[in-house]
Amino acid sequence: MFPFNSQISWKSLAAFCRSLGTMLHSGVDLLRALKVAGQQSADPKLSRAATEVISDVKAGSDLTHALREQSDRFPELTIDMLSVAEQTGAMPEVLAALANHYDNLIRLRKTFLGQIAWPVFQLLAAIFIVAALLVILGWVADLGQGEPLDFLFGLKGVSGAVTWLTGWAILAVSLWLGYGLATRGLVGKTMVHRFLMRVPVVGGCLRDFAIARFAWAYALTQQAGMTVPDSLDASLRATANGAFIAEAPRMIGLIKQGEDLTTAIATSGLFPNEVLELVRVGEATGTVPEALEHLSPELEARARRSLDALTAMLGIVIWAMVAMVIIFLVFRVAMIYIGMLNDAATGAMNGTI
Repeated sequence: MFPFNSQISWKSLAAFCRSLGTMLHSGVDLLRALKVAGQQSADPKLSRAATEVISDVKAGSDLTHALREQSDRFPELTIDMLSVAEQTGAMPEVLAALANHYDNLIRLRKTFLGQIAWPVFQLLAAIFIVAALLVILGWVADLGQGEPLDFLFGLKGVSGAVTWLTGWAILAVSLWLGYGLATRGLVGKTMVHRFLMRVPVVGGCLRDFAIARFAWAYALTQQAGMTVPDSLDASLRATANGAFIAEAPRMIGLIKQGEDLTTAIATSGLFPNEVLELVRVGEATGTVPEALEHLSPELEARARRSLDALTAMLGIVIWAMVAMVIIFLVFRVAMIYIGMLNDAATGAMNGTI
């Protein structure tokens, strides 16, 4: 999540949805269930949001309107799904599906972080080893009353180590903040995600995850009774991918003009042929939601394989960066010592003349 993001965490949302759905299924009234689920949460943002939702509902608002007043805290998919659930009376079932959805997102994030942790540790180790080397060479020079060995573009001693570490920290924070700022708006998110989807391996991973989320959301929204245009809009936003979200107005426009779902999603160029064929067959038999629901686990499995490929690629990239740093340092030190030997040899020759 972007720093200082006001949205509730996936973990808190999963626990809240599961608790709320269980109580509603057991016959607890909505206000009481909201109060208990909010009080049980360890997330103060969720507790405050639940309290405000309860106040709005008591004042006469329906649940959907109350949730939209907290749209900076609750994801749009959650609000859309609960809106449909409120209209169709399928609130417990929708809440259970949402809880599973957020649990799955958490598992995927943990898998990614677990797989990338070791390569990142190696990169950090290489960075800190260089900093330690700068400090040690500075101390050695101080003991010998000489100048520290300049092997890193003028960085020497403790001040050089601080500059080295600060530079890496600024680079990391800049990339993080830059991505967060660029993807806060739909235009920026669309540009960034369309660019990333053209990158080998990265693009495949992003596309597979987006399609898996689309399939799950479309099946759920259709089964909950949402109209096709609204279901398509909610499902594309559920992908959290700017390239897919940006296609929503055009796809919905085609649906309203009388085109079938297959044609609408095919014109985006974002869906593979196997998904298009499955949707085509589902439309012919009237079983698109069921077909996508059955396909969703397979798409998620493929997305996880894409994630494995992505983390493997990132591991190789980080390995290459570490190797480049080591090779650079070896050659840099070697060239310095060769220069020192040449100077010494030249001095000796001049002394004998």
